[in-house]
Amino acid sequence: MNRIPFELPGQEAAVTKSGAESVEPPLVLQYWSMALRHRWVVLGIIIGSIVVGILATLLATPQYSATSRIEISRQQQRITNVQGVESEETGRDLEFYFTQYSLLEARSLAERVSRQLNLPRNEAFFAAHGVEPEGGALLNIGGDRPLDSAALAERQNLVVETLLNHVGVNPIRSSALVDVSYSSASPSLSAQIANAWVQQFIAQSMDRRFESTADARRFLETRLDGLRQRVEQSERDLVNYASRRGIVRLPQESDGPSRNMDTLAGSNVRQISNALAQATVARVDAEGKLDAARVRRANEAALQNPALNELRKQLAEVESEYSRALVQFEPEYPAAKALREKADSLKRSIAAQEGRAVESYVSNYEAAAKREDALKARLDKLLDQLNREQRDSIQYNIYQREADTNRQLYDGLLQRYKEIGVAGVGANNISVVDAATVPERPSSPRLAINLLMALAAGLALAAAAVFVLENLDEGLREPDQVRQRLGLPLLGAVPIIEDGNVRDLLANPKSSQSDAYFTVRTNLGFSTDHGVPQSLMTTSTSPSEGKSTTSFALATILGRTGRKVILIDADLRKPTINKYFDAENEFGTSNYLAGDDNLDVLIQPTTHANLSFMASGPQPPNPAELLGGRRLQQLIAELRKRFDHVIVDSPPMLGFADAPLVANAVEGVVYVVESQRTPVRGATLALRRLAEAHARVFGVVLTKYRVNQAGYAYGYGYGYGYGSDARDKADAEEN
Repeated sequence: MNRIPFELPGQEAAVTKSGAESVEPPLVLQYWSMALRHRWVVLGIIIGSIVVGILATLLATPQYSATSRIEISRQQQRITNVQGVESEETGRDLEFYFTQYSLLEARSLAERVSRQLNLPRNEAFFAAHGVEPEGGALLNIGGDRPLDSAALAERQNLVVETLLNHVGVNPIRSSALVDVSYSSASPSLSAQIANAWVQQFIAQSMDRRFESTADARRFLETRLDGLRQRVEQSERDLVNYASRRGIVRLPQESDGPSRNMDTLAGSNVRQISNALAQATVARVDAEGKLDAARVRRANEAALQNPALNELRKQLAEVESEYSRALVQFEPEYPAAKALREKADSLKRSIAAQEGRAVESYVSNYEAAAKREDALKARLDKLLDQLNREQRDSIQYNIYQREADTNRQLYDGLLQRYKEIGVAGVGANNISVVDAATVPERPSSPRLAINLLMALAAGLALAAAAVFVLENLDEGLREPDQVRQRLGLPLLGAVPIIEDGNVRDLLANPKSSQSDAYFTVRTNLGFSTDHGVPQSLMTTSTSPSEGKSTTSFALATILGRTGRKVILIDADLRKPTINKYFDAENEFGTSNYLAGDDNLDVLIQPTTHANLSFMASGPQPPNPAELLGGRRLQQLIAELRKRFDHVIVDSPPMLGFADAPLVANAVEGVVYVVESQRTPVRGATLALRRLAEAHARVFGVVLTKYRVNQAGYAYGYGYGYGYGSDARDKADAEEN
């Protein structure tokens, strides 16, 4: 007997001789099939969700929402005028607005609103939100009864949590506007809290700005104190050093560092230098005049003397009169003589005057030379002093630079300190555009929205339920899953019997069951090289999956095609084949296995054409021992001589060792699996046992299949397409 090793699940399944490959249905169609299979669950969940949504809407307390709109302008806060490292455009990022939105939902803001409105003592607030604080209500709304700190703290926490749960921040897209809404059962309370919320947000923003400037102011005050001490110490060191070294600086009118100021020694040197230059010029001029007088250029110099010029004028007039007198008189004439004596007197006066002029030149020269020498001596002393001062100015400049640097730092920080004094008094970047008004209509619940939400929730729950049910269901639902999950070819899919019994349906060649089993018979003809196997057995994973019906149907179909067939009931524990023929189970297979060789008595005829059967016979105490002996193989061999086909109905696989023993006596196995019932793990385990017994499995018959469960006519259509032509062709191949 030729045996083909059984392929375990997960291995590549062999293609049937018909060459038919399984086609995966579209994914959407698979989902639709899942929904149809569990349509009542899906429908129940959706209807339940809608009913819950309606009840929740009708029973919910109406909520009133009040909305206040504010504008948040982009603003980059800067304490000092120093240019920051980041560009001013950085504040325009979305990060700024996201920060503001988060601040609008901050717990600290809710605490400010609670304190402003005194909500922990407001019983109307708790009533509007349907919450009951611990300790019960106050005696009255005014809160005459005092609360201890613990109770007040608990109420405060409850108020803050309630505020945060009912406030909404909704930015308006592509704008700097933000809607702040608050919802409660009280319209007036909603409007009051919405307005208080934005007001406290503005106040919190301003407080935060003042707090930031206060920190900077305290920091600058500390730095200013330190710099003030450093300035005083550096200036004190500068003055002390200048006093010790005799350095006197002269102030200048122009602005600038004090190290550019001139010293007293330098100023004296410049002044003496200028005076010395003037004295040198005067001495050179006096020396020139003296030299001119000494080379008898006194008359030229005397021309510049008014007294000499007057004497010379008088002398010229007297000499002129004397010359006229000589024309008339003698030189000794008294009038002429008097003129001559007068002229001589004038000449003596001129000579004396000229002598005094030369002496003045000498005295002027000597005075100029003496002044020049004195200025030179003074300049030499001042230069020595200036040189010493310049050597000392190196350390002096060090003290001066340190004092100037400390002064500049102190002045700069002092200016910044003055600026931050008014830094937080600038224009606020948050403003209220529209204040909240008392709403006239409730904002929730909304029946249409709640129904849509309930429908969406129902669909989601239904999808989850279908997903769970599909994963919990390990049965085979579709014919294509046989090859995918068991790794075996599908011989056929038999539809479930809704009305009637199997014998009547198989008696009608046009019935769907008859046509489905004819498909199984046709595919069995392709499973071997000699057509339909001469001997085969049917088994299943567990009882009541349709293996006995399959055995009876195959035997009937084969007999109808003119082949001699015998159906053997090898289920010695729970026989059922005799019921299909309305016969008694008095003798049969167990008798032969026990040693009775009279087959003519054990084989019973039937009313079906070309079909005989052997009942199970009396139930033995040891079925496995009987089936494990050589008598079963002898029985099959003897019957193959008398019949064309021997079909054995064996016990199910799980829990018994009978089926693998029967499989060793036949040519192959037809494995029956009930649709949507048999777990894949159980079928896999049973098939592995057959593989370990070296049994050949021809394929799987999927029974009790619901044709329309997938939403499209599939099922027994595997074989339906063969029709009468296929049946005639198969019969011709058999013959």
